[in-house]
Amino acid sequence: MSRRIIIDKYQGNTHYNVHVIDSFGQEHHLGYYDEIYNHQILEIESRAGQIWSTETKREISPLSSAIHELHQHDKKSGILRGNRDGLD
Repeated sequence: MSRRIIIDKYQGNTHYNVHVIDSFGQEHHLGYYDEIYNHQILEIESRAGQIWSTETKREISPLSSAIHELHQHDKKSGILRGNRDGLD
């Protein structure tokens, strides 16, 4: 996976959302900006460089792993087929 800086603004939103993706594919949120000027781009690049220079692969907690496995099992067994009761 490649390292990336993502600056996006959803339609109708008033702020930019800034994320950095490291080489492990992990996402780091750098914040929201109402406007992005040249000096802020330099700051974003600097913060991204700091993240990339110290990146490590995060450990997956046993609880998170168990929840993921249960969710996959539910999908395979057909439990998560759709919204049957109309409450979701």
